Amino acid sequence: MPSTLPLGDPVPADGGFPSAVQQALSARSAVPFGLYVHIPFCSVRCGYCDFNTYTAEDLGPGASQLSYPDTLISELVFARGVLDAMDAPERKLSTVFFGGGTPTLLPPEELARILARARELFDFRPGAEITTEANPDTITAETAQILAEAGFTRLSLGMQSAVPRVLKTLDRTHDPANVERAVDAARAAGLQVSLDLISGTPGETLQDWRSSLEHAVALQPDHISAYSLIIEEGTAMAAKIRRGVLEDIDPDDQADKYLLTEEVLGAAGFDWYEVSNFSTSRDARSEHNLNYWVDSDWWGAGPGAHSHMAGLRWWNVKHPAAYAQRLSTGTTPGHGREQLQDEDKVLEHLMLRLRLADGLDIAEYNALPELARTMGERISPATVDSLVKEQLISPEAAVPAAGHPEGRVVLTLRGRLLADAVTRRLVP
Repeated sequence: MPSTLPLGDPVPADGGFPSAVQQALSARSAVPFGLYVHIPFCSVRCGYCDFNTYTAEDLGPGASQLSYPDTLISELVFARGVLDAMDAPERKLSTVFFGGGTPTLLPPEELARILARARELFDFRPGAEITTEANPDTITAETAQILAEAGFTRLSLGMQSAVPRVLKTLDRTHDPANVERAVDAARAAGLQVSLDLISGTPGETLQDWRSSLEHAVALQPDHISAYSLIIEEGTAMAAKIRRGVLEDIDPDDQADKYLLTEEVLGAAGFDWYEVSNFSTSRDARSEHNLNYWVDSDWWGAGPGAHSHMAGLRWWNVKHPAAYAQRLSTGTTPGHGREQLQDEDKVLEHLMLRLRLADGLDIAEYNALPELARTMGERISPATVDSLVKEQLISPEAAVPAAGHPEGRVVLTLRGRLLADAVTRRLVP
């Protein structure tokens, strides 16, 4: 089942922001603004998944795939009204990301309609990145062409593995051969292609993982996300591990597979730009995901979707029926929210930028007003020298340079394997 939502503070019925957040927004007109669109439908629930997704049997009364696009559009209209009521600065969307679930279970014409309404309400920056996730089995040449003509620029395919028995363990239903067909369809339509892979599935060997990486590379995508499997409580896979039906995750095996990922993808011309993300060029990076890592703003539309604006986070009610009911009465679908405290802002700045290949700018971090207000310790040259000597961060990046007067903290390959330990060394 999907994970439970945090409680947080109640969201007012009109969705309005606290006054301090409204004031902060006025200074963020240049900060990228993204839209996340959650499509919560799947044909089958994968055993490892705790995302907020529903099969047809799960929905029950009050929600349906047929009515969902209109309900979702009503939240986009609601969002526009909330921002206008606060006189928030006009900001065009730099990214739009349709995630799920399986967005492409909806007809491509409906995805196009949702996107068109988002453009009418918010407008898009020139060159905006417009992505949809997809199960490979749902993509045809016609589907890809409709998406491209609607303005989508990028297709993110849930490949996960090239090994049939690994896919079976993950409860993935797609035909591995359809990954290649989906990539070809996307290419023909002029879309960028990203492939998602998952390492560490119970029973997956190192050779299995190599096969998946090499198969993905052979398809010549622009981008590959290679995530380590995390066993989430409440999932079917977690229950199987508890009963001994499946073996548990082995951290050493995960580390070996990460090293293999770097080896295979690096040899094929992919550079890491975030611990689990690799691209063939800067232009192929996922700008929408980067927005999450650099404290940008985004509105999350859909049941269970999370949003962030100027240090305010909120999340929607989870079930599509409850989501639809609230919007039908003109009430926010927000379930709860929190305003980040100074300590949270400092820690997140450090943790998220440390995951990036561009690293943590030491001078920028040391100058954070939140750091000064919390009396946190600045990152000292001694700490940096120690991490360099232990080969956890790049010695070249740590040297002061133009634009980075105190240097940067950039993880080495060894540092990426021990990122949590490096973070703890730097936490004030």
